[in-house]
Parts: sequence; structure tokens; C-alpha cells
Amino acid sequence: MDFLTPLWGVGAGVLGLLVAVFFASSVLKENPGNSRMQEISKAIQEGAMAYLNRQYRTLIPIAVLIFVVLFIFKDWQVAVSFMVGAVSSGIAGYVGMGITTRANCRTTEAARTSLNKALGVSFRAGAVMGMSVAGLGLLGVAGLFLLFGNAETINSFAFGASAIALFARVGGGIYTKAADVGADLVGKVEAGIPEDDPRNPAVIADNVGDNVGDTAGMGADLFESYAATTIAGMLIGFSVFKGHGAGELLFILMGAIGIISSILASFLVRTGENANPQTALNKGLWGTNLLTALGSYALVHLLLPASYDTGSVVLTPNKVFIAVICGLVVNILIGLITEYYTSNNKKPAQSIAQASLTGPATNLITGMAVGLKSTALPVITICAATMISFSVAGVYGIAVAAMAMLSTAGMIVAIDSFGPVADNAGGIAEMAELEPSVRKTTDKLDAVGNTTAAVAKGFAIGSAALTALALFNAFAELAELHSIDILVPKTIVGLFIGGGLPFLFSAFAMEAVGKAAFEMIGEVRRQFKEIPGLMEGKAKPDYAACVDISTKAAIRQMIIPGLLAVGTPVLVGFGLGKSAMGGMLAGCTVAGFLLAIYMANAGGAWDNAKKYIEAGNLGGKGTDAHAAAVIGDTVGDPFKDTAGPSLNALIKVMGTISLIIAPFLS
Repeated sequence: MDFLTPLWGVGAGVLGLLVAVFFASSVLKENPGNSRMQEISKAIQEGAMAYLNRQYRTLIPIAVLIFVVLFIFKDWQVAVSFMVGAVSSGIAGYVGMGITTRANCRTTEAARTSLNKALGVSFRAGAVMGMSVAGLGLLGVAGLFLLFGNAETINSFAFGASAIALFARVGGGIYTKAADVGADLVGKVEAGIPEDDPRNPAVIADNVGDNVGDTAGMGADLFESYAATTIAGMLIGFSVFKGHGAGELLFILMGAIGIISSILASFLVRTGENANPQTALNKGLWGTNLLTALGSYALVHLLLPASYDTGSVVLTPNKVFIAVICGLVVNILIGLITEYYTSNNKKPAQSIAQASLTGPATNLITGMAVGLKSTALPVITICAATMISFSVAGVYGIAVAAMAMLSTAGMIVAIDSFGPVADNAGGIAEMAELEPSVRKTTDKLDAVGNTTAAVAKGFAIGSAALTALALFNAFAELAELHSIDILVPKTIVGLFIGGGLPFLFSAFAMEAVGKAAFEMIGEVRRQFKEIPGLMEGKAKPDYAACVDISTKAAIRQMIIPGLLAVGTPVLVGFGLGKSAMGGMLAGCTVAGFLLAIYMANAGGAWDNAKKYIEAGNLGGKGTDAHAAAVIGDTVGDPFKDTAGPSLNALIKVMGTISLIIAPFLS
């Protein structure tokens, strides 16, 4: 239809940003609480922004170098697209962090009034990040496509987003877990004080880390997925439809439908005082999926021809819509599977808690087993969706399924970013010594936030797998790689390199957390020992020293994993050729997806096993079982918040780089 143009994508992107401004304005109008609450919130905000400023200052020279290389060896349009992607990802991070770190004290104050008001403030703050990610992502892709008219040219937009996301995920994960491990091991286990006790020197760094990891990190991750999936789908659409514009345009318009659906569904997130906030957030998520499905059904029938023979499959609007449904079903199932394996109300996490009765060793063994088991159902889900999508619509169907899943990113990021706000709100209530009823209200939100964070991580990993498949097929099209012969030595070498890379990458990330946590633990112990009256509450700890340790460690330690991810595909592609490159992408996608699921779910289950005991089960806090569970949670922290999520970025950055160098490979 002639009225369907990329301008709708630009319009939807602008609408998403306007809604983000509306939500931000409504949050900032809320009461920020008393002076003590505002002081704590400001410390968290300053720490978060200091980290972001230092991170981006470190990344600017890398981005400029890549820009120059692309300008010289590709063309100016590719270089500009890369820089727009990098800058857009950075802007989304700044906007989201700026609001969530201002919303925490406002959520605490709202919790003094009602659960519903506290949920509304924290969710609207998260929605600012969600709408910014989706709005900037779609605006960037659609705007650049209007300017340059070529999906291959603007693929570097996704590469720019990938480069920022990789470092944001790795650096943010190192920051948050260094602070968390230090706060937990010295504060909870050694000093025997609560998690958010103001006497703990690492408590502000821990609260900053929640925002750095789950707001800026997750936002950058899904911004990258959104951009990469949209552009990979457009490349495949151009190839399959032999230049017919509808094949490319579908992906931009599906993104527009997803943004509008997320906006409408956000108004469903409301709850009463005795209701479960999880139910309210589920309404938003299910509403987004339903509206996206309805809008996509109308779209495919308006946009696509009644029948189109691609040479390998005959496409019809109904067949393409089946692929849409596959992507949305993966979205739902991955969330349900993740919730089952990580929730403290379900058997897997409770089995870890039970194992804690006999010590840390059995806690760790059981947690690892739960994580390993949790990989099976997601693999089956992804495989089923891939086979069904391919059988009805070929390679185009796989790309459509991936785009359908990512089109709901606005709502997913919103409910994920809600978590750090609720978590910080509880910490502020504790540190400001508010009435116990406030902490009780924020704890209800925080418990839900733990589940939504785990579900969002599952979504990010599942979407990374589908995005990688779309990128892989787009690479095959550009490199004219019609098949991969695994009997060819170069292909086998590429397969092994790709399979081994996620393990080496994860090792660097885990090691970085260990090194940073070592420094943090030393500083927290020093303050407890050297500051007179600290344990008695008569002296104030040096929060800034701990924030500085996490910041410096994260920036320093993120460089090697980042360079490993960016450099390996270039070396393999130019050194061994496109067949080896194809093998490497296949190996990295499979190994990275499985390892990410294992780490994220094991870490989430360890975390909620600890919370299950802290709720009063199996003896409650202060018991040997609780101490064992804290150790399990500490091991799981870098699993679920550093190495696991960073593998999403690894998979996708390799895919986006492969598209850029594909035309040069032989």
C-alpha cells in the first residue's frame, strides 16, 4: 500500500520519545521525600552518572577509530550510520539512568502512601528507559533508511549500537557485582548487618550498580538487539523479495506497531493494595503481545502481496503472520521458563535452599545442576520456533519471528528497569530509617523486580539467539555463502574458535569481577576497622571510596573482553575466509546461547534461594543455611549479572561485524 512508508517508523520513534518525556515529567513531579532521602538518592545519582561519564570517555577514542576505519575502507554513509548508532545507544543510557536514579526516593515516598502509587512511580520511571530504547532504535533505523535508502549501508548503525552495548554490559556487570559482592560478604556475612544498612561503606556503590547493570546495561543490550534484528531482517527482505520494498518495510512497521502497543499496554499496569504487583506487570506484558499480534496481522495483509514465490517457498500474508506468532510465543515461553527456574516460589530455587542446610558445597552443586537443566526447554523453544517459521516462510520467516519478539522491547525494558528503582527505594527506606511499613511495601515491589529482572534476562538471551540467526542468514546472503561444509578443515577450525570464544570471554568477565571485588572487600574491611564508631552508627562511612573502586575497576577490566569480541571475527574472517567465518558464527551462537542461559538462570536461582531463606524458611536469617545461601548467591552474582548477559552482546557484535566485512571475504 502506497501510504505505508518508512515515515511511519520515524513517526512511531518520535512518539515513543515523546511518551518517554511525558513519563519522565510525571515522575519528576512526585514528592522526593525528606532531606535525608534526597541526600541518599543524590549520592546514587552522582555515582551512576560518574560511572557513565567515565565509561563513555573511555569509549569515545575507540568509536572515533572505528569511524575513521569505516570512512576510509567503506564510505562516509557507513561511518555516519555507525556513529549515529553509538551515540543513540549512549543517549538512551543517559536518559534512562537520569530518571531511574531520580525516581528511587520518589518511589520510597510514594510507598508511604500506597503500594499502587509506588508501583506507578517506579514503572513510569522504567518506561522512560523502555520508550527511549525502542524510540531511538526505530527512529535511527527508519531515519537512516530514508536518508540512504540501503539496508546494507545502515547496518553499521547496529554495529555502533553493538559496540556500546558490549562495553556497557561488561563494564556495568563488573561494576555492580564488585559492589554487591563486597557489600554482601563483609556486610552480611562478616559484620552481620542488613543488606542496605547505612553503616556498610559499599551500600551506595551497590545501589549505583543496580542502575548501571539493570538499567543502562540491559537498555544498551536490547537497543542493540532491536537495531540488529531490524536491519538484518531488512537485508533478508531485500534479498527474498528481490528489491521489492515491502520485504524491507515490514520490519520497520512491525517496530512501529510494537512501540504503539507498548505505550497502550503501559496504562494497564495498575494494582490495588492487596493485589500482586506481578499481576499488574503481567497485564502490561500480555497486553503488549496481544496488541502487537493484532497490529501485525493487519500489517502483513495490508503490506505484502497475496502470494509471492521466492523460489524456495511461496509466501502469503497468513504464513508470515504464523512467523510473527512464533516470535511472540517464544517471548512468552522464555519468560515462563525463566520464571519457573528462578522464582523463590518454585521448586528449583527451593531445592537450592534445601541443599543449603548441608553447607555451601551442596548449595553450589544444586545451583549448577538447576542452571544446566534450565537450558533444555529454551533450546527446544528456539528450535521449534525456528523450524515452524522456516517451514512456512523460509529464511524470511526466521527474521520476522525475531522482529516480532524484539518489537515488544519497549515494555520488556520498562519492567526490567522498574526493578532497580524498587530495589533502590527499599535501600533508601532502610538508610533513611523510615517506618517499617514503607520497607514492607518496597520489599513487595523488590520481590517482583527480582522476577522481572530474571524474565528480562531470559528475553534478552532468547532474542539474542533469534537475532543471531537473522544476522547469520544476512551474512550468508551478503557473503554469497550458500552452504557450510563442516568437513572442510577451515570450517571446523572456525566452529571450534566460535564455540570456545564464549568460555574465554566469560572467564575474563568473571575474573574481572573477582579482582574488583577483592579491592572492594579490602576497602570495606579497612573502613570497619579504621573508622571509630562506624559499627555503632556514630560515624559515617566513606561511600565515595567504594564507588570509585567499582568505577575504576569496571572501566579498566572491560577493555580486554571487548577487544576480544571485536577483534576475533576480523582475524578469522580475513585470515581463514568466509567458510571459517560461517563456522565461527555458528559455534559462537550455539555455545554462547547455552552458556548464557545456564549462567543467568543458575545465578537467578541462587539469588532467590537466599531470599527464600531470608523470608523465614529453613530457619531464616542468621543460620548456617542462610550463610551457605549467601555464598551461593555471591557466586551466582557474576553469573547472572556480568558474564551471562554479556554473552548476548558478544553473539550480536560478532554478527554485526560479520555483515560489515562480508563483501570483502573470499
